[in-house]
Amino acid sequence: MNIVETKLKDCYIIEPKVFGDSRGYFFESFHLKKFTEVTGLAINFVQDNQSSSSYGVIRGLHFQKGVHAQAKLVRVLSGRVIDVAVDLRPDSDTFGQYEAVELSAENKKQLFVPRGFAHGFSVLSETAEFSYKCDNYYNKESESGIRYNDPGLAIDWGINNGDEIISEKDQDLPFLKEFNKSIYG
Repeated sequence: MNIVETKLKDCYIIEPKVFGDSRGYFFESFHLKKFTEVTGLAINFVQDNQSSSSYGVIRGLHFQKGVHAQAKLVRVLSGRVIDVAVDLRPDSDTFGQYEAVELSAENKKQLFVPRGFAHGFSVLSETAEFSYKCDNYYNKESESGIRYNDPGLAIDWGINNGDEIISEKDQDLPFLKEFNKSIYG
């Protein structure tokens, strides 16, 4: 397993070593000891989630506030997505910057999104099955987000103009300039 730090501190791309033969393939998707040795981060995943979406769906940019903040390890089981993490940590040198990576069933890459980040993805294939581990339990009262089409971020979601499928809730999220930096304090 290769663990690569992105330009955003504590945000990592995990590239598994895949062993394939005529029967199929095998890979280790996560190894806590290796992850901790490379990153220095102590993680304890407590909840797994999975979603299914069709082409053009953009989910996000979501996060949990305060004591309910979540770190996530995300991957694609089938299909292909652009996965995005936005640094919302008030004291971070990379506050307001994002990392985008293509995750697919073929490349088997994963993205580790630390606490204090917003997260979202867009579906590039006909459909995609998306899976993620969380280090804290979901709390409805703590959910929040940043608008997917924030002009200050200018994220290229890889979706043809007019083909975006956005939930009503996600269309009403605030822009980054309206973000209350104190929500993590």
